[in-house]
Amino acid sequence: MQVLVRDNNIEQALRVLKKKLQREGVFREMKRRRSFEKPSEKRIREKSDAARRARKLARKQAIRDGLIAAPPRKAKFLARNQALPKTDGSRES
Repeated sequence: MQVLVRDNNIEQALRVLKKKLQREGVFREMKRRRSFEKPSEKRIREKSDAARRARKLARKQAIRDGLIAAPPRKAKFLARNQALPKTDGSRES
């Protein structure tokens, strides 16, 4: 994993690193490995994880098929896209 530090801004680089580690599931894995997990507990956890992934996949498929409405977009995302100037895709020099 690699994080670029720009203009000696270590705080921003640390935030980016933490976000990447969380996305990869490193923190979850560390928490799980702190103590021994019985095989029966492991089976139960893996079964519930699989069910969660299946529900998520089914929900995404239903949204793609138009069976359910997509969740509303976050205001931060919308504000950033509205602030950008609209272009027609052609480059003028």
